[in-house]
Amino acid sequence: MDLETTARCLAELGNVARLRIFSLLVRAGDDGLNVGEVRRALQMPASTLAFHLRGLVDSGLVAQQRQGREVRCRPDFGRLNAAFAFFRDECCQGVSVPEPRRRRAAAGTAPVASAAAGSRGRC
Repeated sequence: MDLETTARCLAELGNVARLRIFSLLVRAGDDGLNVGEVRRALQMPASTLAFHLRGLVDSGLVAQQRQGREVRCRPDFGRLNAAFAFFRDECCQGVSVPEPRRRRAAAGTAPVASAAAGSRGRC
C-alpha cells in the first residue's frame, strides 16, 4: 500500500453515502449482499447506489461478483486493513522538525526587532 492508494481509500470512506454502504457490507460479513439488498436496506435510489458503489469498487474496498442475474458486493477486509496499517505505520510515527535556522545580524548592527508588540525576539 502506498500513500496515494491509502488516500483514495480513505477519501471514498469520507463520503456519508459510501460510508453507509461500506458499513452495511462490513456488517454483512464475508458473504456480502446483493445490490438489491443494499438498496433496500439503505432505501437508496438505484442510480445513487450505483454511483457510490462504483467509487468503492474502483478504490478496491468493495469487490463485486456476478451470480446469475445478481451482483453480490463484498467488503475487501484486506484492502481496508492495509490502508489503516499504512496510515498507522507511515503517518503516525511522530514528526521530527529541525530547529529553525537563526539569521545572524551583520557585524555592528543591532538585531532586528519582531513586529509583535512587546516582543524582543530576533528574526
